[in-house]
Amino acid sequence: MQKHIISTDKAPAAIGTYSQAVAVSGGTTIYLSGQVPFIPETMEFVEGDISKQIHQVFQNLSELCKASGGTLNDIVKLNVYLTELSNFPILNEIMSTYFEEPYPARAAIGVKELPKGAQIEMDGVMIVNSEQYSY
Repeated sequence: MQKHIISTDKAPAAIGTYSQAVAVSGGTTIYLSGQVPFIPETMEFVEGDISKQIHQVFQNLSELCKASGGTLNDIVKLNVYLTELSNFPILNEIMSTYFEEPYPARAAIGVKELPKGAQIEMDGVMIVNSEQYSY
């Protein structure tokens, strides 16, 4: 198996021992690392309520998708981690503005805490065809 590391300065830099995204098996399967609501230029959280934080996470994931040769709609599996599951309806509403049907498979998990005190984190798996991008 070959791995190709994908990175972009348009999404937050890794804050630990991980890569922003990794492509495997000829570059068609891409694993996107968890994104929190950091503004890439400042590496600080976006200010505002959970809605603004959700939007920022989707923007960060979108930039990783672009750097990987795809879009959010190429995500086939999305994992969402929320410190407050009561924000689930807000997540659904906002997610519908970023994705087209058919929607990706998804898990939404309530957790006690997230890195740096984030209220939301998302990671995913995307598939791009070999004509879009190949490593």
